[in-house]
Order: sequence, then structure tokens, then C-alpha cells
Amino acid sequence: MKFLLTNLVFTLVWGAISASFTPANLLLGFAAGALSLWLIRRELRPVAYPLRPLRLLLLASLFFKELAISATKVAVLVLRSNMALKPGIFAYPLALRSDFEITLLANLITLTPGTLSVDVSDDRRTLYVHALDCADPGALRRDIANGFERRIREAFER
Repeated sequence: MKFLLTNLVFTLVWGAISASFTPANLLLGFAAGALSLWLIRRELRPVAYPLRPLRLLLLASLFFKELAISATKVAVLVLRSNMALKPGIFAYPLALRSDFEITLLANLITLTPGTLSVDVSDDRRTLYVHALDCADPGALRRDIANGFERRIREAFER
């Protein structure tokens, strides 16, 4: 039943992305979704996270706030005649342990302008992040720990 409901959601997303809700296109979307779910069927383990709508909303609002601030900072940096940047990669020690939480953190960092998640160590204890301006890696680590990582822990840890 979950497979069918998930595939129906995928089909609707397919129709929205392709901007075509014709029966033929929806059938193609349903087939693509079914194939995708079949290919990852062994990876789909049920994970029960507590539902915390307020904390999820706080995480989403933090992301949009950081998105606006970072986009503004990057725009200002680009418009300057002398870009005194110090790009670099720094290691961020992870307090999160589940693959879902680490992936969410890495994606939120990547979606924020000026930063990019590069890799996760094999032991899943370190996330490597590229920053457009890495002059103070300690401050960047603190921002991640007190921002995204804290909100993810509040929203998803059991």
C-alpha cells in the first residue's frame, strides 16, 4: 500500500514537473516511479521519526532565513570590485548519526549559497564543506552546529 501511495505522489510530481497531466504522460510517470521504487526496494527500511510539526517549521524557517542572508552576502561579494575571498574546505565534526539526518544537513548546506557539502568520511563522523569565504572556519562550524544541526536534532532525533 505504501508503495502505491508513494508512486502516486511521484506520478503527481512527475506531472507537475513536466507540466503535462495527460494520461500518457501520467502513465509514463507512474512507470518511472515504479521502476525507481523497485530499484531501491532493499534500501527502503521503515524509519519511524516522531512527528514534530512545530520543530519542522522552525527548521524550514531557519533554512529560508539562511538562504536569504547567504544569497545577499554572495550577491554583495560578487558585485564588489575587489573580491577579497579566501575559499577553502573545512572539516565539520558531525553530532548527527543517522544517514537521513546527515544527508539532510549536507543538502541544507549545499542549498545555501556560498557553501557546498563535498564529502562525508567513511565513519560518518566528519562532513567536508567548501565555503566561498573560509577565512574563519571556526565561525562556520559554530554557525552550522548552532543552526542547521541543532534544528535537525530537535526535529528528528528520537
